Amino acid sequence: MHANRFDTILGTVGRTPVVRLQKLAPPHANVFVKVESFNPMGSVKDRLALGVIEDAERRGALQPGQTVIEATSGNTGIGLAMVCAVKGYPLVVTMAENFSVERRRMMRFLGAKVVLTPAALKGTGMLAKAVELAGAHGWFLCRQFENEANATMHARTTAPEILAAFDGERLDWFVTGYGTGGTLKGVASVLRRERPDTRIAVCEPDNAPILGSGLPQPRAADGSPSDSHPVFRPHLMQGWSPDFIPKLTQDVIDAHWIDRVVAVNGNEATRLARELARQEGLFVGISAGATLAGALQVAADAPTGANILCMLPDTGERYLSTPLFEGIGVDMTDDELAISRSTPGARFDAPAPSPTPATTEPTPAPAVEPDVAAFVDALLADASQPLVLFALEWCEFCWSLRKLFAQLGVPYRSVDLDSADYQQDDRGGKIRAVLAARTGQRTIPQVFVGGTWIGGCSETFALAKDGRLQAMLKAHGATFDEHACIEPAALLPAWLQPRGPG
Repeated sequence: MHANRFDTILGTVGRTPVVRLQKLAPPHANVFVKVESFNPMGSVKDRLALGVIEDAERRGALQPGQTVIEATSGNTGIGLAMVCAVKGYPLVVTMAENFSVERRRMMRFLGAKVVLTPAALKGTGMLAKAVELAGAHGWFLCRQFENEANATMHARTTAPEILAAFDGERLDWFVTGYGTGGTLKGVASVLRRERPDTRIAVCEPDNAPILGSGLPQPRAADGSPSDSHPVFRPHLMQGWSPDFIPKLTQDVIDAHWIDRVVAVNGNEATRLARELARQEGLFVGISAGATLAGALQVAADAPTGANILCMLPDTGERYLSTPLFEGIGVDMTDDELAISRSTPGARFDAPAPSPTPATTEPTPAPAVEPDVAAFVDALLADASQPLVLFALEWCEFCWSLRKLFAQLGVPYRSVDLDSADYQQDDRGGKIRAVLAARTGQRTIPQVFVGGTWIGGCSETFALAKDGRLQAMLKAHGATFDEHACIEPAALLPAWLQPRGPG
């Protein structure tokens, strides 16, 4: 086998680095972090996804082409979407509506279907929906919270990586959240056997101290939760602690492998996730900040020279729409504006320099070639395809029109003038010359309905907003969704939205 060469992306799961913190750790102790965002889809749950699917294949519980289903806050679903894409299984995930929108978009991008459940029903609601759908359709349910393959994958991969990282050295504490319980059970089982002196700390939100309460979890006969835990409250750490004690976590409790339960404040978790980025260069999520908060509490009481390892479960890109990024704007701050204004060029608040007279000579329009004009005429005369877009592949105004047409559900012909098909002999440029002669405009995009030019992006948006575009399409026999609710300006890229000078 060639070094660092793999048959599929699945071969890259695991082998994530252990990094010593330089600035956030107290001076008397060594705090190390295991950076699980190095997994191919950016989280520790890639391990779970691969382990559960391959175990089901070995047992014959998952048949070729069978649909896979699971309830997830996002990271497990993203990992499953990767695994299922490679292995050819359709995937459906159920997810409470209050989890970050970028997660559901990533899963859909990877080919999964995402079924949202009401936020008020919490994690038990999305889990019940997954069970219901699996039973109704004969789909394979992963059962990540009870599936022993989850913990086995961590015992087989995560734990040996940790042992290798501290080979010949003491490891005083292993600190983790519990999530599904897979990382906790898998690593703890190996540490208790191979490194019995290593103590295990489990973190949870301070406003939802499920483990710390000591109260039992209501369960069904198969070990799955029958209801939310009585002390659960919503918290900031998505996916870090569900509203129940998973069976895999309960196994660790029953085995008495937990030496300390650490309560973590959500605001402190958010702060430390930001500090990991700004002081250590580690771009991670809120759950990583939360686990580090717990590790720092452990470190505060640890003896001098102690080695403490904590898990950083995922990447910060999962949290762009959450409070983690509150205050992180897209427009320039006052400080950034001051930097911009410190030199004269390329500024929003200063007019562009006027061209010198030598550069103001109008460029003559290229000649119209008859065969190219005939080609354009034929396109516009095709009654079977009345909507025609002359576009550029890279142009964001053209992308916005494509989104408009997609929302309307209207078929259209796109002539991408900068594509390889139109580069030979400058075919695209010659078509632009025909369009300029016909419309008097040399800009792209240009839109035609039934052979009539209606304008570019802004003109088409205006026609769609007041319904005139839809009327024109209907008059020319184009099929589209007549009930589509369109706000065209919202389809523009963010940098083209109306804004101030910042």
